[in-house]
Amino acid sequence: MAPSRRQSNGRSPIVNQQRQITAFFTKRTSSSPSASPSPSPSPTLSKQNSKFSSSVSNPNPSSTPNSSPSPTTPSPFQSKSKNRPLLVISASPLTPNDKRSYGDDVVGKRIRVFWPLDKAWYEGTVKSFDKVANKHLVQYEDDEEELLDLEKEKFEWVQETLKKFKRLRRGALDSSEAVEIVEEEKDVKGIKPVQRRRGVKAVVEDEENGGDEDDSSDEDWGKNVGEEAVEEVMDLDEEEEEHVVKGSKGKRGEKCGSRKRASEGEKLGSAKKNKGGFKFSLVEPTSNNAESGKASNELGNALTGDATERFGMREAVKFRFLGEERRDAKRRRPGDANYDPRTLYLPPDFLKSLSGGQRQWWEFKSKHMDKVLFFKMGKFYELFEMDAHIGAKELDLQYMKGEQPHCGFPEKNFSMNLEKLARKGYRVLVVEQTETPEQLELRRKEKGSKDKVVKREICAVVTKGTLTEGEMLSANPDASYLMAVTEGCQRLANQNADRIFGVCVVDVTTSRIILGQFGDDAECSALCCLLSELRPVEIVKPAKQLSPETERALLRHTRNPLVNDLVPLLEFWDAEKTVHEFKSSYSRIVEESVSGSLNEANLDGLQSQVEENGMGWLPDVLSDLVKAGENGSCALSALGGTIFYLKQAFLDETLLRFAKFELLPCSGFANIVSKPYMVLDAAALENLEIFENSRNGDSSGTLYAQLNHCVTSIGKRLLKTWLARPLYHPESIRERQDAVGGLRGVNLAFALEFRKALSRLPDMERLLARVFASSEANGRNANKVVLYEDAAKKQLQEFISVLRGCESMAQSCSSLSVILENVESRVLHHLLTLGMSSFDFLSNMLLKESSLVSLSFTYAGVGLPNIDSVINHFKDAFDWVEANNSGRIIPHEGVDLEYDSACKKVKEVESSLTKHLKNQQKLLGDASITYVTIGKEAYLLEVPESLRERIPHDYELRSSKKGFFRYWTPSIKKLLGELSQAESEKESMLKSILQRLIGRFCEHHNKWRQLVSATAELDVLISLAIASEYYEGPTSQPIILDSSSPDEVPCFSAKSLGHPVLRSDSLGKGTFVPNEIMIGGSGHPSFILLTGPNMGGKSTLLRQVCLAVILAQVGADVPADSFELSPVDRIFVRMGAKDHIMAGQSTFLTELSETALMLSSATRNSLVALDELGRGTSTSDGQAIAESVLQHFVHKVQCRGMFSTHYHRLAVDYQNDPKVLLCHMGCRVGNGVGDVEEVTFLYRLTPGACPRSYGVNVARLAGLPESVLQKAAAKSREFETTYGKHLKTFEDNLYNQSWVGEMVEFVRKFIDITENFSCNKSPESTGASFLTELQHRAQILLQQS
Repeated sequence: MAPSRRQSNGRSPIVNQQRQITAFFTKRTSSSPSASPSPSPSPTLSKQNSKFSSSVSNPNPSSTPNSSPSPTTPSPFQSKSKNRPLLVISASPLTPNDKRSYGDDVVGKRIRVFWPLDKAWYEGTVKSFDKVANKHLVQYEDDEEELLDLEKEKFEWVQETLKKFKRLRRGALDSSEAVEIVEEEKDVKGIKPVQRRRGVKAVVEDEENGGDEDDSSDEDWGKNVGEEAVEEVMDLDEEEEEHVVKGSKGKRGEKCGSRKRASEGEKLGSAKKNKGGFKFSLVEPTSNNAESGKASNELGNALTGDATERFGMREAVKFRFLGEERRDAKRRRPGDANYDPRTLYLPPDFLKSLSGGQRQWWEFKSKHMDKVLFFKMGKFYELFEMDAHIGAKELDLQYMKGEQPHCGFPEKNFSMNLEKLARKGYRVLVVEQTETPEQLELRRKEKGSKDKVVKREICAVVTKGTLTEGEMLSANPDASYLMAVTEGCQRLANQNADRIFGVCVVDVTTSRIILGQFGDDAECSALCCLLSELRPVEIVKPAKQLSPETERALLRHTRNPLVNDLVPLLEFWDAEKTVHEFKSSYSRIVEESVSGSLNEANLDGLQSQVEENGMGWLPDVLSDLVKAGENGSCALSALGGTIFYLKQAFLDETLLRFAKFELLPCSGFANIVSKPYMVLDAAALENLEIFENSRNGDSSGTLYAQLNHCVTSIGKRLLKTWLARPLYHPESIRERQDAVGGLRGVNLAFALEFRKALSRLPDMERLLARVFASSEANGRNANKVVLYEDAAKKQLQEFISVLRGCESMAQSCSSLSVILENVESRVLHHLLTLGMSSFDFLSNMLLKESSLVSLSFTYAGVGLPNIDSVINHFKDAFDWVEANNSGRIIPHEGVDLEYDSACKKVKEVESSLTKHLKNQQKLLGDASITYVTIGKEAYLLEVPESLRERIPHDYELRSSKKGFFRYWTPSIKKLLGELSQAESEKESMLKSILQRLIGRFCEHHNKWRQLVSATAELDVLISLAIASEYYEGPTSQPIILDSSSPDEVPCFSAKSLGHPVLRSDSLGKGTFVPNEIMIGGSGHPSFILLTGPNMGGKSTLLRQVCLAVILAQVGADVPADSFELSPVDRIFVRMGAKDHIMAGQSTFLTELSETALMLSSATRNSLVALDELGRGTSTSDGQAIAESVLQHFVHKVQCRGMFSTHYHRLAVDYQNDPKVLLCHMGCRVGNGVGDVEEVTFLYRLTPGACPRSYGVNVARLAGLPESVLQKAAAKSREFETTYGKHLKTFEDNLYNQSWVGEMVEFVRKFIDITENFSCNKSPESTGASFLTELQHRAQILLQQS
């Protein structure tokens, strides 16, 4: 006999049979609650030494596969359980082991090992062989490992034979697995559900945490319920047994982290094939827009391959109401204008055919047809019908056995699977169990309820924009914005706008809410700019209310967002309803927060001020919007749509309680002083590749990637904000430059130490938001939700991480503050100097200035918050290391008075028990009498057998052992009762201590946010300081010029300007060529007309200049010997050939639409970069448009700009215009093969025009055939001759062209003089002098000719 194995966790491997979940969705066919026994009954296996596995069979290998295991004696705790029959299905044939030595030759083989204490076979794989110990390492299917001497073990080899069962998914089953049994609920049999307290781990015995507690609750739901047994338990009959044997069975759960189960030794429970079966539909709602229909269409089209064959015919026969007869909840057809595809009408006859479990599922599903239901059943989330196909397709779950589509996963994989579906564009409805089986039974008895299934409630709706946690989210610092958009018809005061937009942007992971209202043009340029900057992952909008142009903008400037259409007014509220709803909810939240922070007198003062103001408890941003009237109504309406949507996701109160409200910088009613930013529109962000490159859409090769050396997630997000909105006011730019410069040189070492300390930080902004949210139990964290995972331990570990993170940030900032001794930067002094607390600042502001309450405002000017006292309070409260390891807080004495009182009571009772022991020793005359604990019975008085005659008659004998008897005295019984009550109170206080500590932590939320904000800004400043080390060539701090007068010409001047992103190592051979550029300024042209060969570097130069301007106004250094700049208010960029077919715009229309925006919006302080305008049409039209646009910018707007072109006629027309500088990208032209020139690119900005574009040279480089090249060269010369621009004439007669220009000027002046004479406007002396001058110039022209 093999040696005894290690003890298991005390749970039978078959306590939860598959039939219980299958029966949950099966109409009962018998009124009797009792189960019909299986033909092969088997008692329950011993709980004390059982093991979860994928193989349970007869312990006697010589017996037939269908024989039942020999009976075992159940443990005392099992005696209350009803024994469920076991049905056995044979697996692939087994090969008995022969008596021989085994070595490396069996490594990798499948093996089945017999455990004598379990009287069961367990399947696994031989992983390795230890030659020294002559033992093999066997890994069982529950991932447990054991070293075995195979010569001493009873085992069988599992032959790798072809399975008789059809695979449901390719690669889904291991070849050795035939049938697997899944543990399920009764709702969950074998699980002791305990009502979960908020933030406290439920006491549940789980097969994975190895508990050895009392399992006496392993009973059927139907216990003592009589004839109305709980419907979720269903037994088998003979027809079902035959179905099980012939059916195919997929692996239950996932490829990783699957449920532990038995693969044989028990037949799977299954429902009979009744006519009221649970079906799915291939026809899903038709979405109102292309994107939002993705997930819903996926719901209906997930069937592929074997799944189609297996499930495809069900809906056609029994679920007609999901096909052509489909109606919404109000019985409207799909063609109806008000048809709601999110709901489904269920025919009464169908509802009557359902069991209680089926009806409960369909009640949820029929109201949320656009969502995937995660339906909680015990420890597992189940997906049924059409949702099961999504789980199989997207989550790699495997179908369960039976005709009904069904799959699921354990509770521990909830976050992972939720995030997977949400990121793929699905809406996930989380339906949690809010009642245990015991509570259901109690409710049935006490209230006479006839419910047969436990209560379940919707606890969350999770989408791309409402996802708050997950592995991928933690790894990606970029914000996932939810944006609500509404469109108004009124015009902003004193503004001309074609349309008005109200937006509300939310980042649920950080509780950040941005509100704004602005006017826009017909092309929705401002909205497009915002969309390109934020790239929202989810859009909320009023259904059928936005204009077609707005809809196209949402489609064009986003990356496949999830789109939600809300019913106007009813769901997408107007401004009035929004304010009303917000006041009622927010006032309650703020009153709770403020009342716990201010004393009674100050609170009364605040309330009186609020009443006088009339705004209620509103944040400052909302108050401003309300005061703005019509100029803020659209923004408030967008907020209303957002709140309604978040309310459906159970995030509204959680978000609003600690929300950070901000005003969108481009809001139309804001003063220009509050908008000190350069504007980068959508075209500029995309063409300059600020955040996304044009190759694959990621950040590599972008300006953001070049500058991003931040070590914190909060810093990375702030850097993106700075890049999207560079500074505009000269003083603000200089202040940031001083801060960046102050972190270099002698201070760089301190800055690097600061970075090193911060590099270990988690995402503090998101972590803080999660801790704030956990301060109030709601949604999935509500007290009533039954969870079996250790949620409290995770919550505690996050809380400790926040405490450590805040301490680390404070210490790092304190260490960096030593640099203040040798820097004068106002920004650094503000960030690193301890100031008054945010709360003191808030109190002073409220009590002295009659301002409105905004608990979420980031207060400027209060310096670095002093958090030492707060951190020390939590350090003294409990041991962080011990709490993090154990998962529970043991508060130090004096921290919590309620807990201290409970502990004192326990000690008093224990002291009384100690005194009682001494009294008993005296009474019985033996000092050896002591207390012992046996099992669950404590404080047993152990008395030697020799003293038995002295024992009083009222002592209760509890147990004995050789030579001793154990008693409870009446006093001990009484004291034990008191001790039990005292320990219960102590445990209750201990469970709630975490919530009380988090509540205290949240009282200082402004300090924590202020600390995070300061840390983020320092991280970005250091990143900008070290970014210059990654430039190639010299760097310099830009000189920012003030505009002394409106008539002063804005200037851009750079010497040896390099490229901020391109480097020699990325260019292959050669190095990047720097250039000197002067645009604008006194006495200099404000526009460069740039010509040159194809591939000569014109577009690169345009981007180079624009990126250098952005760098300068962000506050960073630029790659140049020297750099001077008059701040730019907006950069306009038009380059590249692209169309917007989905928006109905061709390439040329797209080009001209962007140009039209420039013409209407550019100012004197703007920078314009136009690359080859007009190339999308004929030469004559294109050249005409290019020249007209150039003339407008040069002479009317008078802004700085660069205009690259291949229309060489423009160089002729503007060669004498003092406001335009002709330049070209230098090159050398040599003779190639035949008549095709070979061009060498010099990439040097060179004065003067280039006569040709040398496009045939690019064709040569592209590898066109030689014959084609020769013909192209000849045609090129022919065209030039035809259009009167022969190459030699153009090159040789640039001087003559200058002479023609002078002749034209001579004639013009002659005409002017003639007109003056004819009108007698000039005296004769003046006319004579003019004629003398003209005569002199005419002689010069004749000599030149």
